[in-house]
Amino acid sequence: MDLNHIDLSSSLIADLYRSSLVDTNEPSSKPKLRTIVSDHHTNNEWKHLGENKKNILIVVDYADTVYLPDKELSFLTNMLSACKLSLADVAIVNRNNYKEKEYKELLVYFKSRIVFLFGIEPSSFGLPVSFPHFQIQPFAKATFLFAPSLEEHKKDELLKSKLWVCLRRIFAI
Repeated sequence: MDLNHIDLSSSLIADLYRSSLVDTNEPSSKPKLRTIVSDHHTNNEWKHLGENKKNILIVVDYADTVYLPDKELSFLTNMLSACKLSLADVAIVNRNNYKEKEYKELLVYFKSRIVFLFGIEPSSFGLPVSFPHFQIQPFAKATFLFAPSLEEHKKDELLKSKLWVCLRRIFAI
């Protein structure tokens, strides 16, 4: 690998370009900046990865990283690709940054219609309903899916297949 052919992971690129990327698909002569990551943490804004174009919220919990580790991000982007989605369609929030917040605030801010809880118990997320892994649960005008952490999915083919069955039902694939 030489200097002109360096492979960068998607999370590293997101870290390098925290607030914007140049969108070259614009017809105007000047490229416009497009926000892909919100890094401001105020009462009205949440630190998240993705553009949330389809109001799909993915909640993870990692103490040692801003969003999620590279390997888990790679697994997640592959999973999204299989569903004909991308990071532009979702918002990824690291629950570790917002331990005191509950589901209502996230649903309102992100206008979420689908919520994936990876490794986060529904009760610890503030949901008043309890449901097991891989049960698609409608609640509060959204569809929730509680599943084991992304690390566990990477290691276990049975978990991957259970997740895939749920994803096919949710996205009508």
